[in-house]
Amino acid sequence: MSSRRSRSRQSGSSRITEEQISELVSKLQDLLPEARLQSNARVPSARVLQETCNYIRSLHQEVDDLSVRLSELLETSDMSSAQVAIIRSLLM
Repeated sequence: MSSRRSRSRQSGSSRITEEQISELVSKLQDLLPEARLQSNARVPSARVLQETCNYIRSLHQEVDDLSVRLSELLETSDMSSAQVAIIRSLLM
């Protein structure tokens, strides 16, 4: 199938437009801490997506680190096991 036919089939109403993609990438850029400083500058979409992936990975790592720290704190706390169980159930 030629690329022209492929494009015409993709341009149906269920497809997202380039303008919509640009708008979504711009919104995504606004959510990134480093990107907010550069929000006026034109940043390639690929870079915004890569930075988004990196940011999500760092958030996952931060959550994992905090979970470990919290588990350590709960193990060494003076709370009763019932209180610890309640806290754990709230966090899960």
